[in-house]
Amino acid sequence: MDQPFLQETFQLRSDFIPLCDLLKYCSVTDSGGEAKHLISAGEVLVDGAVELRRRCKIRAGQVVSGLDFQIHVVADAG
Repeated sequence: MDQPFLQETFQLRSDFIPLCDLLKYCSVTDSGGEAKHLISAGEVLVDGAVELRRRCKIRAGQVVSGLDFQIHVVADAG
């Protein structure tokens, strides 16, 4: 892959965001179907552990990562 490594901080404005939505919102994937495939293939880690649930609740303080991305989820300061 010639894609650059994506490192992002995501500000969470609610209690949680579903994993598949986070991947779409941060442009790791272009669609929900692509997010579902990436997750089901075991290519997404949450806090260093493989996560296979696409609707897994991601909360502030967690880190979501994969081969070419890392997303730090933080609480909204507002």
